Amino acid sequence: MNINRLVHPGFWFGKTSEEDALKLARLGAGGFCLYGGTRAEVSALTRALRAASPHKKILISADYEDGLGRWLPDAELLPSNLALGAAGDEELAFEKGLLTARQAKSLGVDWVFAPVVDLADHPDNPIVNTRSFGADPALVTRLAGAFMDGLARGGALNSLKHFPGHGNTATDSHLALPVLLATKQHLLERELAPFCALLPKADCVMAGHLLVPALDDQRPASTSPKIIGELLQTEMGFSNCVSTDALMMKALGDEKQAALAAFLADAHILLAPEKPFELMEFLHAQKLPEDKLRRAEQIQNLLCARADEIPSPTQAAAFESTDFSARAARKALTLSGALLTLKPGETLHYLDAGNDENLSSAPFLNTLAAHGVRVEKFNGTADKLAVLCWRRYQAFKGKIGLSEEETAQVTAALRRAKQHLVISFANPWTAGGIPAGGKLFTFSPSPAFQQAAAECLLGLFTPQGKLPVSL
Repeated sequence: MNINRLVHPGFWFGKTSEEDALKLARLGAGGFCLYGGTRAEVSALTRALRAASPHKKILISADYEDGLGRWLPDAELLPSNLALGAAGDEELAFEKGLLTARQAKSLGVDWVFAPVVDLADHPDNPIVNTRSFGADPALVTRLAGAFMDGLARGGALNSLKHFPGHGNTATDSHLALPVLLATKQHLLERELAPFCALLPKADCVMAGHLLVPALDDQRPASTSPKIIGELLQTEMGFSNCVSTDALMMKALGDEKQAALAAFLADAHILLAPEKPFELMEFLHAQKLPEDKLRRAEQIQNLLCARADEIPSPTQAAAFESTDFSARAARKALTLSGALLTLKPGETLHYLDAGNDENLSSAPFLNTLAAHGVRVEKFNGTADKLAVLCWRRYQAFKGKIGLSEEETAQVTAALRRAKQHLVISFANPWTAGGIPAGGKLFTFSPSPAFQQAAAECLLGLFTPQGKLPVSL
C-alpha cells in the first residue's frame, strides 16, 4: 500500500494552496476533506484532484451535516438535526439525507461525514448542540438511521460520529481535550446506544478526540486500542472503516504522534492533519505493521467501490428547488408558553441577541412586512417585542450561550415591553435561560425557518414540534 493513502488532507477554500493540494494528490493521498467554496469551485477542485492522483479512485469528503449550505454560500442550508428531532419525522430525515447525497455527488463529493449521533444532553456543549437529533437515544437512532438510508439512496457514503459520544461534554475538541465522565454501563445505555444500533448501516465510524476514563483512562478515543480495537471492532463487531476526527484540532497535541497512535489503534484514515506533507514523511520513516496497512488498503478499496455504485446526478437535477425546508419548518417549530400574535397594521419591535455571525434577519422581517406588519428595531420601549436569538455552534469558539452582558440586555428589554416573545433561531438553551413567558424554537436560522417563525406570529399555522432536549 502507498502509505500516503492513509492521509486524507483537509482543503479550506480561500486558505489552502491548490498547488499544495494537487501535489498531495500526486503523492498518493487517499482523499481530501473539503471546507467551504462555491458549487463551481468544489466541482472544479474535485475534478482536478482526481485527475492528479495516481489512484484509480480517491475519496472526496465533507462535513455536510446540514446540507451543503452550512459551507457553500450558493447552496441551501437544510434543517438542522435538532429541528428534525423536534419534528420527529423519519420521512423528513430520509429526505434530508437524499438531498444532501445528490447535491454532494453532483459536485464530486462522495462521502458525507454525517450523521452526528451524539446526544444533545449538555446545555453548555459548545460544539454538538443543533448538530444532534436530540437527547433521547431512541429518537437519535430512529432519525439518524433514516438519514443514513437517504444518503445511501443518493449514493453517498456516511460516517457515524463522534465515537463513543461527544454530547455530554462542555469542551470543544477543536480547542482542548474533552473528558466524558460516565460508567461503561451508562455509556452503553446512553451514548453508545445509537452507535450499537446503527453500525450495520455504517460505512465509517469517526473516532472522537475525547478522553473516556471508563473505557481508557490514558488515551483519547481516536488513538485508543481499547476503544477502537477492543470495544468498537471486537465487542461491537464493526468491520468497516474507522476514521479519526480532524487531526488539526488542538485536543491531541503532537499530530504526528497522534496520527501514528491512531493508525496503530486500527484507524484506517488519518483525517485533515495541519501539516500533511510532514505527516506523510513521518509515516514513511516508521515501521508500520504490514497487516494494518493491508487492512487499511482493503477498507479504502471497498469504500471507493461503494461510492461509485450510484451514478452522480447533474447539478441542475440535484439542486432543483424543493419545498422540503418549508415542510420541515412547519413540523419542527416548537412553542413553549404564550405566542405573541400580530395583525396587519401593528408594529413589532425586535432585538438581536448573540448575532456574532451577522446572520440576516431579512427573511423573518420581510415576511412580516409583506403581511402589513411594521417592523422596527427596539429603541427602549415597545408594545410588542421579539427577541431574536442567533447564537449557534461554531468550531474553535468554545462558547454557545449568551454572555452575562447579553442576557442582562435582553432581560432589561423584556421589562420594557408590554408583550414579548423570545425566538431562538439556533441554540435552544439560549432562549431557555431568558425569563420570558413565551418562547419559539426554530433550531435553524435558515430562510425557510425564519419565514415559518413569522407565519406563526401571524397566525397562519400552529407550531407542532416537541422539544427534543431538556431546558
